[in-house]
Amino acid sequence: MKDSQLSSLLTPILAHYSLELEEIDVMPAGKRRLLRVVVDGDGPEGRGPLLDDIAEATKAISAFLDTSDVVGSSAYTLEVSSRGINRPLTAPRHWRRNRDRLVEAVLRDGTSVSGRIGDGDDEGVELEIDGT
Repeated sequence: MKDSQLSSLLTPILAHYSLELEEIDVMPAGKRRLLRVVVDGDGPEGRGPLLDDIAEATKAISAFLDTSDVVGSSAYTLEVSSRGINRPLTAPRHWRRNRDRLVEAVLRDGTSVSGRIGDGDDEGVELEIDGT
């Protein structure tokens, strides 16, 4: 099972639920394999995906994998989750979806600042530091 092959097969399924594929991990878990799929999306308010959307996408992915030979014949466990709050904000869409949240950002010079996420675009983001 190759991550790139899985990615190309799962992306359209996730798109049907307005979700984006962030990451796929396949790792051994005893006699089984763990297939971990991390998703993201805007959701109805632009702040991230709803759990109901992730649950529906999980059912669709599971049904697809059950009828496909992409995972082979060995047993696997499917885990689908959102990015969560511990993952770094690496793309402009991550910053946009987390507007008004308090973050610690590492600047290009290696220093870090804490502030609330303000307006942003594909070129950068504004941080409110101490209310400014």
